[in-house]
Amino acid sequence: MAVRTAESVGSRVRALRESMGLSLRDLSQRAGVSAPMLSQVERGETSPTLTVAGRIASGLGLSLSQLLRLDEEPLVAVVRAGRGRTTRREGHRYTELTPGLPGQPTLVSVHALAGGSRTSGPPLHSPGSRETAVVQRGSVVLVIAGDRYELQEGDAVTFDADLQHHFENPGSREAEFVSVVTAPARGG
Repeated sequence: MAVRTAESVGSRVRALRESMGLSLRDLSQRAGVSAPMLSQVERGETSPTLTVAGRIASGLGLSLSQLLRLDEEPLVAVVRAGRGRTTRREGHRYTELTPGLPGQPTLVSVHALAGGSRTSGPPLHSPGSRETAVVQRGSVVLVIAGDRYELQEGDAVTFDADLQHHFENPGSREAEFVSVVTAPARGG
């Protein structure tokens, strides 16, 4: 297991706090930890006790393990070509390219739609999620909230992924797009 220094914990706390749009005072109130203590932790001037670290994690909507990344080894995860988890459903094939890491807020996947097919099922994304899709080959139509958006090769679209939506391939040849879904930070 990698050793976590006070500086690495502090910089992680600051990065997480800022990515959630929280001030020191906001996190202080959410975590029940004084703002001066949080400031010292973020600057790496002190190592928080387990109790304080647990409170900070809770204030960020994470477990202590996720905050300290104790269950992640190594810090870089490579998914080799052809090794992603692939799912097939009625003319729709998708491969997840991001590994399942604790607290991972982003899912990157490649989708292939046979001619005339569509993605199916309700959105599996948590409330507040956003999705960006980039068409790599062919053309697709995004259907969301009753509206249709035609997308050609190279086009990108970003939308609220927690709304009912699906992609269709109106053509006769397979189409492919890359999707990046970002979930909101828990507790945010």
